[in-house]
Amino acid sequence: MIECELQYIYSFHSIIMNATNFLSSTLNTLLKQQKVATMKQLQEVLGTAAPATVFRKLGELEYLTSYSHAGRYYTLHSIARFNALGLWSFDSIWFSHHGSLLNALEYFINESAGGFLGVELKELLHVNVNVSLLKLFQQGRVAREKNLGLYLYCSRDLPVKQRQIAHRQADNISQGTRAIVLGTDWVSDEIKAAIILFFSLLDEKQRRLFAGLEAMQFGHGGDARIADLLGLDPHTVAKGRGQLLERDIQWQGIRASGAGRPEVKKNT
Repeated sequence: MIECELQYIYSFHSIIMNATNFLSSTLNTLLKQQKVATMKQLQEVLGTAAPATVFRKLGELEYLTSYSHAGRYYTLHSIARFNALGLWSFDSIWFSHHGSLLNALEYFINESAGGFLGVELKELLHVNVNVSLLKLFQQGRVAREKNLGLYLYCSRDLPVKQRQIAHRQADNISQGTRAIVLGTDWVSDEIKAAIILFFSLLDEKQRRLFAGLEAMQFGHGGDARIADLLGLDPHTVAKGRGQLLERDIQWQGIRASGAGRPEVKKNT
């Protein structure tokens, strides 16, 4: 009698295990065929109305949830072919190696050299990000600062944030210079004033090098354009550009060999 009961229990356990394996393999087959699937499609192939069952089976197969389309699509790690940014798309459905949209945004912001504007992240991730960025900020996962009237999202780590803001400000000046020279309408009076103020704070050597650096953006005729903008002699701009290209720059406090006041010999 006991032996029969044990045999029955063993048989029942085997049936359950086989069903579990069958369900997992069926789910894997569907995703291999379709690449992505919705929750409804996964429920149908599993023959269950319970999302918890679907998630349990997906967990066994290592799944990913799309960060686009409100997370309605699922795929497997083994299916995704991530690019250098850790992103993969299938039929305009986007997945991230970092998981959710919030996690992906946080990663890109923290790793960026100069922070990110919302419009830049939207272009990078191919989805609207404003609501998610606000949520990240409210949760204290990222910081933000005003930049040209827009929010610049930065790392919450203060030293990293300061470096990102400094990098962005330098980039603004460079872009502003180019835009002014080319007559682009987006440059505000504030940017123009900031460029002139920044330039006025530099010493003679720094002005020459800055002007030379900016002139490189324009190729032929760049020296004259920057000279006209900053009120310099074109030869001064050309000299600065040449020093940068030839790396002929003496760091502050280091004189070239033979430079400086000649040594005074003492009388004996």
